[in-house]
Amino acid sequence: MKRTAIVLLVFVSLAAAAAGPKKLKPGFNLFSKDQDVQLGKEAAGEIEKQVTVINHPELNAYLQSIGKRLADSPEAAGYPYTFKLVADKSINAFALPGGPTYVNTGLIAAADNEAQLAGVIAHEISHVALRHGTNQASKAQLVQLPAVLAGSLAGNSGSILGGLTQLGIGLGANSVLLKFSRTAETEADLLGARMLARSGWNPVEMARFFEKLQAEGGSRMPQFLSSHPDPGNRQRTIEQDIRYLPQRSYSTGNATEFARAKQLVAALPAPPAKPAAVQGGQGGAAPALPDLKPSSKLREFSGKGYTISHPDNWRVVTSDQSAGATIAPEQGVVQVNGGNAIGAGLVTGFHVPQAGRGGLQKDTDDLLRTLISQNTGMKAEGTRSIRVDGSPALAVTLRGQSPFANTAEVDTLITVDRSEGLFYVVLIAPEKSLGTLQSTFDAIVRSIRFGR
Repeated sequence: MKRTAIVLLVFVSLAAAAAGPKKLKPGFNLFSKDQDVQLGKEAAGEIEKQVTVINHPELNAYLQSIGKRLADSPEAAGYPYTFKLVADKSINAFALPGGPTYVNTGLIAAADNEAQLAGVIAHEISHVALRHGTNQASKAQLVQLPAVLAGSLAGNSGSILGGLTQLGIGLGANSVLLKFSRTAETEADLLGARMLARSGWNPVEMARFFEKLQAEGGSRMPQFLSSHPDPGNRQRTIEQDIRYLPQRSYSTGNATEFARAKQLVAALPAPPAKPAAVQGGQGGAAPALPDLKPSSKLREFSGKGYTISHPDNWRVVTSDQSAGATIAPEQGVVQVNGGNAIGAGLVTGFHVPQAGRGGLQKDTDDLLRTLISQNTGMKAEGTRSIRVDGSPALAVTLRGQSPFANTAEVDTLITVDRSEGLFYVVLIAPEKSLGTLQSTFDAIVRSIRFGR
């Protein structure tokens, strides 16, 4: 029995070693990597109207040396990172999609050593590399976002940030672009620790600094923790992960240069008061309802694992990052405040619940919660069972606010359980145009075919 136990213990240890570190990769995203970069540049322009960026050659050079050393690691995924120091005594740092990274002077003052400072920067770089901001935006605006990213539908190549602002995604404190889930925090901890280790800094120092902030927070929570919730057991999680990394000696960094940076920060003049933060919002007069009569001639679109037909005067926009498509008449896409909203047409794709697959009804309920949460005033009015290409399907009627003036919006959500995820089509129509579009919508649903 003793020999068997030893053999089993060895087997379990070998199995754990074979498993290796957790694989980290970006999640679902409707943005392309180039759109991440474009969004980051646009957002950086707005951010720098709200903060005071420090132009101090010695401090800037020090920050750049740390940032470049981390950004050169393969874990950073090759984005065009920039690193700027902000005159702000609060303990915080943040990175925008695509690479612009900002470090508050308060962070340098609070860190105990260079490895802790580098750890926070590595953590922020990891949010960029794992595309957490645009992943969250994609999940928050599953239906309307494709039209924003495809301004060509309305003949408009306006800013991505303007389109997101129109959808209510701004750069305020609670923006989905800058406020992360605990799962995202754990992923950024792990990837950041690997980045630190590769660069020679002690990766555990990152966790020690975060836990120091958590312990000292009390009723005055550091700003960093308000947008980066503690996932718990950070030090243990990082220590377990780095066991799989090549063995090497780690350092807490250059003590002399770090002490000099702290001295320079302490001598800086007090930062000026910050203007109000940029907030998301929506405004402007709603456009009049156009003539939405569709062509009677249908054209087939082939997606990944399915085909669907649509009027040949509707335009198709796809994304390399998604199996879905936005298909709409040009006049069905409304421009408001520099962004686009779909007032008539359809959106199709696959939905995989974060909690895992649960079957047609449960997965449809999960998608419905997402749609209703991101569309103010939207309500589900009834569900019926249908068949699509011979498979069981659900059809849910939804009612909400149309972007067109003086009319409600009536949407029909069609869902089918597929191996790739929950296949969905959202058919979107202003209530006053539903009679004009209904027969076309019926033909679209009948046209759906899946790969066998």
